[in-house]
Amino acid sequence: MINNSALAVPGFDPTELCAGVDEAGRGPLAGPVMAAAVILDPMRPIPGLADSKKLSEKKREYLYSQITNRSISYCIAQASVEEIDRLNILGATLLAMQRAVNGLKVQPKRVWVDGNRLPLLNVPAKAVVKGDSLLECISAASILAKVCRDRWCVQIDQEYPAYGFAVHKGYGTSMHMKALSLEGATVWHRRSFAPVARVLLKNQNI
Repeated sequence: MINNSALAVPGFDPTELCAGVDEAGRGPLAGPVMAAAVILDPMRPIPGLADSKKLSEKKREYLYSQITNRSISYCIAQASVEEIDRLNILGATLLAMQRAVNGLKVQPKRVWVDGNRLPLLNVPAKAVVKGDSLLECISAASILAKVCRDRWCVQIDQEYPAYGFAVHKGYGTSMHMKALSLEGATVWHRRSFAPVARVLLKNQNI
């Protein structure tokens, strides 16, 4: 599958069986980082694919259904909070991406990854800065990862309603920081992230 923006990506071959890879959840203070890998079916195009950040929640949910039903293969994977704290967020993100690619039921000829870093893979891969706006396979991966991550936040919000996860999706908003200061950190907070570490240290000294 190719559009005009894909023509600007050196080496991209629309006839090649390729997978797009992207992540969601690098910046938040809590929860796992999600990654998705998608092999689109050129015989079943999906209109409207774009960077997930530029789409409404309703549009993302609609496209999520289209992608999961029409793609040749897809896999959504994650790296846990414990892995984020142990490896750092970059290492955990690359691990989640690796798991997503390895989880595909069909092995692609090439993998296209959003960003400027590549996970360790057994197939040829290229990194594409702003790839989620340039290649539809990466756009599709960004949508799957974002929807999955947002759904996780809504689920955790029911377990920890005082924090507002369904609203801020784990990012360090004033609402989140106030709740973190008053309630302390949950088991889902990333203790290696400075804002969380500062709150934990402050609470220890009270």
